[in-house]
Amino acid sequence: SFMNIGLISCLIMGGLFLIVASIFALLKEKGAILISGFNSLSKKEREKYNQKKISQDMRNSLFLWSVVFLIGAVLCYFISQYTAIVAFIVWIILFFRDVHFDTEKAFAKYRL
Repeated sequence: SFMNIGLISCLIMGGLFLIVASIFALLKEKGAILISGFNSLSKKEREKYNQKKISQDMRNSLFLWSVVFLIGAVLCYFISQYTAIVAFIVWIILFFRDVHFDTEKAFAKYRL
């Protein structure tokens, strides 16, 4: 029913981010290739960056996003379905804080 949409949405998003974060955790520095923008660089270009740190930061962001949604799910269950909206807003803020449309800017802090 409509009353469960917030809870279900938060659980799905939290679960998906947890799965993807786990993939980055398992792949370690090889996970960097999965990141949009980084994967379009040539192999020679990619070697100029700390791929382990890129992958760790992505893993940490994904885990954080997962926690945001799982907390949102708990709050949906115990308080109100509208807390899902808060969870999505918090996630959008965190997401856009890390998004860069310029590949050079996106990975500048990881240059070796």
